[in-house]
Amino acid sequence: MLALGSPWLCAQTSEPEAFLLRQRQIEDQAGASREADRGPADRTFFDYGGWASFNLFVFDDSIEQERTLRRYDLRLWTRLRLDEGAHEFYLRSRVSLLDFNSGQAYDGNDDDVEGMNLERGTYRFDLGRWASARGGAPPPTNLTLTLGRDLVEFGTGLALSTPLDHVDLALHAPSWRLRGLVGRTVGSAQDFDLTRPTLRTRRAVLGGEWTYTGFQRHEPFVYALWQRDHNREAYPTPLQEYDYDSFYAGIGSRGEIVPRLAYRTEWVYESGHSFGDRAFLDADVIRTWAFDAELEYLFSGAHRPRASVEYLFGSGDGQRRVSPTDAVGGNFRGAEDNGFVALGYRDTGLALAPRYSNLHTWRAGGSFLPWPVEGRLAKLELGADAFLYFKNHRAGAISDPTATRGSSFVGWEVDAYVNWPIATDLAWTTRVGVFFPGDSFDDRGTRTFFLTGVTWSF
Repeated sequence: MLALGSPWLCAQTSEPEAFLLRQRQIEDQAGASREADRGPADRTFFDYGGWASFNLFVFDDSIEQERTLRRYDLRLWTRLRLDEGAHEFYLRSRVSLLDFNSGQAYDGNDDDVEGMNLERGTYRFDLGRWASARGGAPPPTNLTLTLGRDLVEFGTGLALSTPLDHVDLALHAPSWRLRGLVGRTVGSAQDFDLTRPTLRTRRAVLGGEWTYTGFQRHEPFVYALWQRDHNREAYPTPLQEYDYDSFYAGIGSRGEIVPRLAYRTEWVYESGHSFGDRAFLDADVIRTWAFDAELEYLFSGAHRPRASVEYLFGSGDGQRRVSPTDAVGGNFRGAEDNGFVALGYRDTGLALAPRYSNLHTWRAGGSFLPWPVEGRLAKLELGADAFLYFKNHRAGAISDPTATRGSSFVGWEVDAYVNWPIATDLAWTTRVGVFFPGDSFDDRGTRTFFLTGVTWSF
């Protein structure tokens, strides 16, 4: 029998984290070109537009059954720039229709409408542009201010890469950049503790980042982040506290080792306090870390081939037997918490889509344009990625709750994709992922994830 509040039950009643990670990956990749509507400030004074998309998802749930979802999204945006771009106002809203096959929705609502929601909404001030608009010389150290709701990243995004309601103040000198951040998570976002009975996500984020820009091909950075848990339980849970307060110190770099060989790398140390399973009086000490390194080579030629390799690690805790992130079923009460938990993001595959807590992940991939001179097919891109997963602690949990066996070998996965900009305002994508479970799973049957979708911009 499943315990009330267990990750298994939560996965049955709300969209599981893996599904949300898949949707973010697809939206980040397929929607990247849509951000062209926020191009250079001197292009326009006032503009507006949007895009409509339809995506068909067919995937193995891993807990219950195969599910089919048809998702319709409409996004509308508008932008106003004043004083040659010194002031920029940007708004983007989204309304979505989620249509599951009968009886397959996580919350029992097979046809659901989300929105109209504010997806992005920012005001940006640029001191250098403001001075230029008035005939003055740009200051030697520029200042930019951004406030509102937007995707926020520190470093390469290993510890922080998520939408926030925030204020971001940055100083830009000729050879360095300094940022200060105050923000909070968007209330409708799903929290990383799925067992917590809360209706809105409330986590505060405070941080600073320094980046050196004086090198020609390298951009090293250091940062510090504080995350404070202000979530409130919808109802009390006897003898269980949930607060997770954390601090992150990160260092890394991005750039180009030699021409055409790009890299990014980041190391993060996490400390703080958390509450483990059935803990309510004394918090546990957090000591964890994570690391990521990626190389990508861009070959010459009309086919634009590229190849990349990546290693990703998030420390785990052998005492977290049910979940790497939740309080209920999480860390043993009174023990040090060594499972890495943050607000960062990485592509960890389509079919498994795990968090990178308690995981070693290796990835190799590539893409190319097969018909670069064939008119409408010239920009069609084919690509693939292969993933290999091993646990950091074989007895510890990963974010997939069905990996219950005490084995380090989680499995491997192959993903393939096609991206085709059919016209300037019409694009099509198809993605397929197949995961082959390893010895960590009782059920060794393969899992598949399939997506096909079109996007029309206007």
